[in-house]
Amino acid sequence: MIEERPGDGPLAQHRELPEPKALLFDLDGTLYRGGERVPGADGLIRRLAAAGIPCWFVTNNSSRTPEDVAAHLRKMEIPAEPGQVITSALAAADYASRLRPGGRAFVIGEAGLNQALTESGIRIVDEGDEGPADMVVQGIDRKFSYEKLAAAVRHMLEGAAYLLTNPDRLLPTDGGLMPGAGSLGASLSAASGKEPVVIGKPSAILMDFALKRAGVEPIEAWVVGDNPFTDIAAAVNAGCPSVLTLTGLCSADDWEDKCRAAGVRPDAVCAGLEQLERMLPTSKRSE
Repeated sequence: MIEERPGDGPLAQHRELPEPKALLFDLDGTLYRGGERVPGADGLIRRLAAAGIPCWFVTNNSSRTPEDVAAHLRKMEIPAEPGQVITSALAAADYASRLRPGGRAFVIGEAGLNQALTESGIRIVDEGDEGPADMVVQGIDRKFSYEKLAAAVRHMLEGAAYLLTNPDRLLPTDGGLMPGAGSLGASLSAASGKEPVVIGKPSAILMDFALKRAGVEPIEAWVVGDNPFTDIAAAVNAGCPSVLTLTGLCSADDWEDKCRAAGVRPDAVCAGLEQLERMLPTSKRSE
């Protein structure tokens, strides 16, 4: 049972977390909600940087480039550089380049995924190109069409591997929920009979890539996120300490039910980012 904590500390805590050498932050729902900054996110990231604790921004979003994500954070006065941003597109490109160095990929995705694959040495196959692709790499694609579906399935039936950047069925937008990469992926799997290699959270592949970038062992990196089904599950799968923040998907009334539904138990639960900061060892806090 998770211990309830009164006062200024975490709302609940399962165990004492080891001193972190890095913090891996989810983005939407944790540091911001759409175009709105979560209270305290800007000051927290500044103070962590001043205290010498590296921050990394880990997102299932494959559509944006790291430059785009960093610019979005800075627009909300959250300090960020592109090199701190780790997207499912970058992890998918890394996986693809190790699976088939210099291989050919048919891509269903947007700018972030195409850029990451190209920069990793993967050759992009167009719909009209002759010859089979080595892999189909699929993320969110807001110009998805029957023609793209047909081309992807043809390559998969001819032996192409299937990589899915992230399994999110729904995508939160300012206009409400929209179909996400997982929903598009369902059609590819149904038509081809192939299940994908999932790269993004809750898969450990994205987290392992982030840990490698951060240069730390799993036990040395706290994973901070608002979603038990993705963020906390990914932390568990990668062997990282996890902190659930009640800044997005979960509330004080339902976080326990959602964690049970996800089959996970976070190491700590914080009502907001101020409580998260108070969890850090005193020696690591910025004055």
